[in-house]
Amino acid sequence: MAEQYQSREERRKKLQATGKQNEKAKKKSGGIFKKIFLSLVVLGIVGILAGVGTFAYLVKDAPKLDPKLLKDPIPSKVLDKDGKLITEVGAVKREYVNYKDIPKQMEDAILATEDYRFYKHHGIDPIRLGGAVLANIRHGFGSEGASTITQQVVKNSFLTPEKTLKRKVEEAWLSYQLEQQYTKHQIFEMYVNKVYVSENSHGIATAAKIYYGKELKDLTLGEAAQIAGMPQSPNNYNPFNHSDLAEDRRNIVLTLMHQHGYITKQQMEDAKKVSVASTVLKPDQRTSEEKPFGSFVDAVIREVNEKTDLDINTDGLTIYTTLDTNAQTYVNKILNTKDIIPYPDENIQAGVALLDTKTGEIRAIGGGRNPSVKRGFNYAIQTKRQPGSTIKPVLDYGPAIEYLNWGTYEMIDDKPITYSTGKKFGNWDQKYKGPMTIRTALQLSRNTPAVQALQQVGLDKAKDFALNLGIPLKEIYESYAIGGFGGKTVGVSPLEMAGAYSAFGNKGIYTKPHAITKIKLRDGTMINTAPEPKVVMKDSTAFMITDMLKSVLVSPGTGVRAKVPGLPIAGKTGTTNYTTDEMNKYNINSSSVPDAWFTGYTTNYTASIWTGYKDRTTPITAVGNNQRLAQLIFKNLMAYVSKDIDTPDFTMPNSVQRVSIEKGSMPPVLAGEFTPDSEISTEYAVKGHAPKKVSEKYNKLEAPTNPTAKYDEASNSIILTWDYKNANESVTFDVSVDNGTGVTHIPVQVNTVTIPATLGTKYTFAIVAISGNKKSDPVTTSIEVSMPTDENGQGSDTGNGGEQGNDQGNGDGNGNSGGQGNAGGTIPPITLPGNPSGGNSNAPRSGT
Repeated sequence: MAEQYQSREERRKKLQATGKQNEKAKKKSGGIFKKIFLSLVVLGIVGILAGVGTFAYLVKDAPKLDPKLLKDPIPSKVLDKDGKLITEVGAVKREYVNYKDIPKQMEDAILATEDYRFYKHHGIDPIRLGGAVLANIRHGFGSEGASTITQQVVKNSFLTPEKTLKRKVEEAWLSYQLEQQYTKHQIFEMYVNKVYVSENSHGIATAAKIYYGKELKDLTLGEAAQIAGMPQSPNNYNPFNHSDLAEDRRNIVLTLMHQHGYITKQQMEDAKKVSVASTVLKPDQRTSEEKPFGSFVDAVIREVNEKTDLDINTDGLTIYTTLDTNAQTYVNKILNTKDIIPYPDENIQAGVALLDTKTGEIRAIGGGRNPSVKRGFNYAIQTKRQPGSTIKPVLDYGPAIEYLNWGTYEMIDDKPITYSTGKKFGNWDQKYKGPMTIRTALQLSRNTPAVQALQQVGLDKAKDFALNLGIPLKEIYESYAIGGFGGKTVGVSPLEMAGAYSAFGNKGIYTKPHAITKIKLRDGTMINTAPEPKVVMKDSTAFMITDMLKSVLVSPGTGVRAKVPGLPIAGKTGTTNYTTDEMNKYNINSSSVPDAWFTGYTTNYTASIWTGYKDRTTPITAVGNNQRLAQLIFKNLMAYVSKDIDTPDFTMPNSVQRVSIEKGSMPPVLAGEFTPDSEISTEYAVKGHAPKKVSEKYNKLEAPTNPTAKYDEASNSIILTWDYKNANESVTFDVSVDNGTGVTHIPVQVNTVTIPATLGTKYTFAIVAISGNKKSDPVTTSIEVSMPTDENGQGSDTGNGGEQGNDQGNGDGNGNSGGQGNAGGTIPPITLPGNPSGGNSNAPRSGT
């Protein structure tokens, strides 16, 4: 209903008031939007200013563009343990190539892989960044990187590889500057000459010479693609060492080249059909530029790559290593001459790792004999061979002492057994020696006791124990107890075995073997790289295993040839076997082996040596010392590094107690008071876990008492009696009769015996109680049978005369020989109470 007004004037005033209200509302609404807009503008300006300020702050310390650094990578200095320079890594011959000499297909391969928009951006490529994310999703991780070629030149020339916001901003700023000062062709030329291509070398032209023996212009499409793909991970894509990975990477490059239109699909598929392994140079075609201490420097390079993102070849590092140049020189002499070791031929190989027992620092590395190529296969670090019996302290007896508190006297029966699966196995000599201590089992390297020890410990605990010692087990089976590795865990290296054994020699403290202690960067920043030591076993376990391993070098131990006179050494031999199928297939004698090891240590040094052939199917024969070369290498090396220094013996910790065990006791018992010295073995027990029972096997019986000898004139005999308190024991008695001309032993079961007498003779009796192996002390008495006298006081011979006795008495049942018959008379038959007449074959015979 329309509003009613009383007059026109009232209506006018009302409408006027309403209009003013609407006008106020419109003004208020428009003001809010204006304020919001102005606030956003202000915030944007502030954000831009803050961003510019932040950017300026982050790049204020960025290094200057140095033309020299753009052209030449800075080599790294490698110092020995005394801080002396031993070599420079990175200062190598470089095949430099100008842009005009780079083949088009080589450039295309690099652009497709590293930066296909290189000629379209100004150093930073947002589209490239987004494309890299999509490419990694479509083609797998690693298909394409986010950094442009310009950024990679900057990073490799001026910056550390740390992944921080500051470094990325500096990289972007320097990349923009680089693009302003140099042409695209100049930047591309920097890149292709700067990139690391493994083999301690730089530049794609160098790679072409190293891997294919060709000039860049002569490379095939596949070869160019392989080289173009290397810079992402040069060592992993090295076609000499990892041809399978190199081929996978090459195929990714070829796919990217096709994807970006550089090659046709047919070209891509044809190139992929050729294997990388078939195109690279063979070992005898490669050239080698020898570097001092190459095997050790190889370990240094690997360690830098594993522990840091630094490039040892370009970052100008100063690397402080653990190298003992004196020891390394001697290792090289051992391996590469016949002055010390009588090698059977030039092809047999050896890997040597020498550590400081206490610190885990690598003192020397023997990577192989007669190396033909630079940074070739390193048998001390890279080899993965079955360890044989050297693994027994690690997987079997160490865990048994650690977890089951076994003593070194623990008894195990060396007998035919099977694995839990029922599969049969045996000892190396196919013989069994019966019950023995674990010390003896380790000394003689018996297999069945080792497997039984592992079975009692349990696979999981044994695996954990080994992993803590740096042995890279991926799984474990009972066959591993005797070194028969297989499956995913294919083997171990000498460096890994040396690391494990060093923990036994260092009171149970393990430090991962390492060649580097610290690295100094170009700006003076110091990075400590030495690993932290860790306790991996009780000191009681370490000492007891060590003492058992010392027995291995004592006859009849298997490692006597590794012994150095006067040096306390603990160690273990190891050989592996061929399967029956292998022996049949390759016509190998059963006495031949594929691997022979010796790993051992003193309180100062630990060394592990492997010997064998590159091809496992080439056997080490049993001729001469061929299978003992590892022992001989160890002996000579340990003697050399130990001369003129003090090598203290291993000390028994408070957690261990020395115990006297009665030999052969199973379960072990302590030697008793009367156990003969020849039957006592000095062993070690974890304190609180020594045997409680004391042997009674050789305890003395209580001696008889009240021996009495009386002469009976009527029967012309002596009646001997005695008392014995322990009537309940199964006791017999040995009565010895000494009549002055010989001793006769009479065994009886009761405590009386009648002896025929000879007038004018003195008799001495000794009575010993016997029960099994136990004897009492003897109790003695004597009597003299007088001659009768006539009326004139002269004696007369009332004895029974006769011829001189000439028969020996029989020996008794205790190994005592019978006495001689009495000379000049006879001993009539003796009455043996308790024995039926003629029933005791041990009764003495009379003379005739």
